[in-house]
This record gives sequence, structure tokens and C-alpha cells, in this order.
Amino acid sequence: MSRQVMGRLAQLSPLVEQVSIDEAFADISDLHKPAEDIALQLQREVDDELHLPCSIGIASNKLVAKIATETGKKAAHGPEYPRAICVVDYGREAEFLAPLPADMLWGVGKKTGVALAELGMHTIGDIARWPEADLVRRFGQNGHDLSLHARGVDDRPLVPEHEAKSISQETTFGRDESDDVVIHATLKSLSAQVGRTLRSEKLAGKTVKLKLRWPDFTTLTRQVTLPSHTDQESEIYETALRLLRQIRLPGRAVRLIGVGVSNLGEPVHQMELWGASREKQRKVQSLLDELQDKYGDNVISRGCEKE
Repeated sequence: MSRQVMGRLAQLSPLVEQVSIDEAFADISDLHKPAEDIALQLQREVDDELHLPCSIGIASNKLVAKIATETGKKAAHGPEYPRAICVVDYGREAEFLAPLPADMLWGVGKKTGVALAELGMHTIGDIARWPEADLVRRFGQNGHDLSLHARGVDDRPLVPEHEAKSISQETTFGRDESDDVVIHATLKSLSAQVGRTLRSEKLAGKTVKLKLRWPDFTTLTRQVTLPSHTDQESEIYETALRLLRQIRLPGRAVRLIGVGVSNLGEPVHQMELWGASREKQRKVQSLLDELQDKYGDNVISRGCEKE
């Protein structure tokens, strides 16, 4: 669902910075349409098509847009999830922020909030009116940032995407697990999740890493670098399984198992010299992905051999 929401934002603007699974910034400054109309249309599409509520804050920078979103949500009291839209016009940032509680400002944590209150600063406007030099003397660099932010100044650009350094999945068993079939099946499932994430992000990796934790909480990792990039769960699983067999004797109990892929890049699919078995695997995998996207992860899965 998160990917679907972010996809709609990407259709709206090429400049989208996702900051969490359910929150993002989008630059709409090049769209020649009233900002509130854009927000209403986006909110309606997300609600009608995905059946998800969302709240939107619009302002000249990320700081004020974020606080506008939170302010709109707090004002939308009621039994339903908030569907707020809060617009802060350019040039009125400080006026909008002034009456709000000081702890709504970025950089005001619990300790800083107590220190500000002891000085008589309870609202963002109080911080804005305080001499910047004294804030710097008391709070260092954070004092400088507090002074700027309290006046609605934030010149940080949107960062459209964060480069993923690795993609991994792990599972902690409810009890120490020694059954080889269960452990191998879990490793296969984790490899499938990693492979599917790689393909959805249009990435592939060369280094496969295995993580294990024994019952005494000793944790170890092993990794191997492949000759070429892969996004195929079968190749990830087979590599991780080889690593597992190198460090674990059959029947030895495991507390946690994980698999990850790093050394990421774009997938390059080349036909093999002596046949097209890998190409056939990719076609099968692509079909599985389509079925799972449409009908859910459990609609179909690969078999797990007993050993």
C-alpha cells in the first residue's frame, strides 16, 4: 500500500522524498494549479482508489509543511481518521508557527523543551522572539537552527531517493529451532522476500550474506560475492544455503536466521551461452510476482524439497 501511495506522488511530481512508510514530501512548485486543488485531488484519489485516509500540509519548505500536516490532523477531531488539508501561504510561515507549542518544532526534544520552558519559551513564537545569540550560547548549533526554524526558515532541498546499501530479511524463532526442514524452509521464504524486494526496486546484488544467532545469543555472519548481479530468489537461497551448511551442523539449534543482499546495482539479464535456463527462471519468477501482486503472497509459492 505504501508503494501504491508513493507511486501516485511520483505521478504528481518527479521530486518526491519518502521519509517513512507513510510519509513523504513532494515538490509541486512547477504545477500550474492552486495547491489546495492539487491536495484535494490527491487526497480523493488515495481515499477512493486505495481506501486510505491521508492528511496533507502545504508550505514553502519541508519544516512548515510537516508542521502544517500535524496541525491539520490535530484540528480534525472526530471518530474517523483525519483527512486534513492545511495550507500555509508563502510569507506567512512565522505567523502560522507563532502560536503553536514549542515542542512541535524540529529540534525540540524532551530535554530542550524543558530548558526552553524554564526560560519562559512555551510557543514557537517565543523562540522566534528570543535573541539568536543567546540561543546559540545556551544550545550551540541547535540554538541557531531553533532560531531559524521558529521563524519558518528551512532551506533544505528535497532528496528524491536514498540509495539502498543492502536489502535483508530475518526471523527470530519463537523457540530454539533445530529442525533442518523448518530452518531451510524459513531461509527459502526469507530469500523469496529479499528477491521480490530487489525486483520491485529494480535492483540486483552481487553479495549474499547469511546471519545466524545460536541459543546462547552468539551471532555470526558469513557472505560470498557472486560472479554477477542477481535478483532471483532461487540463486539467493542456494547461495545462502551453502553458507549455512558451512557453519551449521545438521540438527544444531538456531535462534535467529537472516539473509541479505548487498553490492547493489541495476539488474543485467544476459542469455547463457549453453541454454536459456536462467531466462526461463526469470520468466517464471515474473509470472509469480504478477500473481502475488494481484492475489496476495500466499496464492502460489515454490515447492520445498525434503532432504
